[in-house]
Amino acid sequence: MMEVILLERVEKLGQMGQVVKVRPGFARNYLLPQKKALRATKENLAIFEKQRAQLEAANLARRGDAEQVAQKLNGITVVVIGQAGESGQLYGAVTARDIAQAVTDAGFTIAKGQVTLDKAIKTLGLYPMRVRLHPEVAVQVTVNVAQSAEEAEMQAKGIDITKRAQEARDDDQVAAAPAERVAETEAEAKPKKAKAKTKATVDDTDEDEAEAKPAKAAKAPKADKGEKTEKAEKADKPKREKKKSAKE
Repeated sequence: MMEVILLERVEKLGQMGQVVKVRPGFARNYLLPQKKALRATKENLAIFEKQRAQLEAANLARRGDAEQVAQKLNGITVVVIGQAGESGQLYGAVTARDIAQAVTDAGFTIAKGQVTLDKAIKTLGLYPMRVRLHPEVAVQVTVNVAQSAEEAEMQAKGIDITKRAQEARDDDQVAAAPAERVAETEAEAKPKKAKAKTKATVDDTDEDEAEAKPAKAAKAPKADKGEKTEKAEKADKPKREKKKSAKE
């Protein structure tokens, strides 16, 4: 751990002038570069004591300015536009940089480090957000994440955009259902009609065949072999008698 002297109030750490222990990385990457602290050495402690009055006066001035801004900024709503799917899930998360830019566009210049964002915003909706204007002054703003200015206005009035869009899709499906059922009924009817037509054709063919069979049966029966021989003999008898007379 490393000991540092705080040059201003640091949330969850301490007040100006306190000597606190912090992780080396936190001190090197944040406190020291941002001039929020000094290494707790004898030399730096002496320097701080000489400058304490000046530091406190500067801090009070900054605090006063922050309080004036807070009166105007506290409670305002800023809009962040983003694209989302049908479920309201954003294609890209809203970050502290996006929120700081929205607040700056509203006329209050802040840095992304002043926005307290525990995790990125990934869905449409309204989000209360804490903004630190000064180590001792913080305000709350509302971030309205929507796909358009019109949707943002609706959300501000308490309308759930995602739910409303889902209800609209459900209504469209219900409206389309009768037409779909008619189409399905017609599609089912076509095979039945074709089947009935085929059956009628088969029945007509069977009836024609049934009518044709008796007609064939009505034809004269063929003569048998004996009858045929007797007739031939009768036909040849005159010829034989004629031949016989000629010989005599």
